[in-house]
Amino acid sequence: MRDLPRVALKHVGIFVTDFDTMVDFYVRLFGFHISDMEKGARAVAFLTNDPKAHHTFVIAGGRAPAAPSTVNQLSFYADSLADVRRYWQALEQEPLVRRKYATTHGNAWSVYFWDPEGNRVEIYTDTPWHIPQPAGTDIDLTHSDEEIYRQTEAIVRADPKFETFADFTARTAKALEK
Repeated sequence: MRDLPRVALKHVGIFVTDFDTMVDFYVRLFGFHISDMEKGARAVAFLTNDPKAHHTFVIAGGRAPAAPSTVNQLSFYADSLADVRRYWQALEQEPLVRRKYATTHGNAWSVYFWDPEGNRVEIYTDTPWHIPQPAGTDIDLTHSDEEIYRQTEAIVRADPKFETFADFTARTAKALEK
């Protein structure tokens, strides 16, 4: 797999026991902006300190009080949908990966898989759009880029809070100036 494209680690997620306290702590301590958040059974907060990134840190509720801290996922940024697809194809040949799926979050195209010890890993690239997170719809990476773009654009435009990624980044930059 040495001929695969280079990727960059762009965000990390953690499971926490006290969701509200942890979100408040990281927002106060590091000045993160909350891009999107959902409370309740699927509590998750998407935090950023970069106006060009929807999130650089994710906090997910649900860790049992006595459980040790765990990493929610490791996420690696790829330069294009074609690069994400190349990883999908490589994972098809990897015997130690037994579970994987591809999805669009509206703001990203992602491949998720579990490493040999069960850690969730994501390889993703941005789309030109943004919708509130969490969101996810399965995609078929055997389809052409054009078809995946069309499918994703139909999904995001159906969301009443749809915006372009450029508008999202401008809004986030203003929020981070405060």
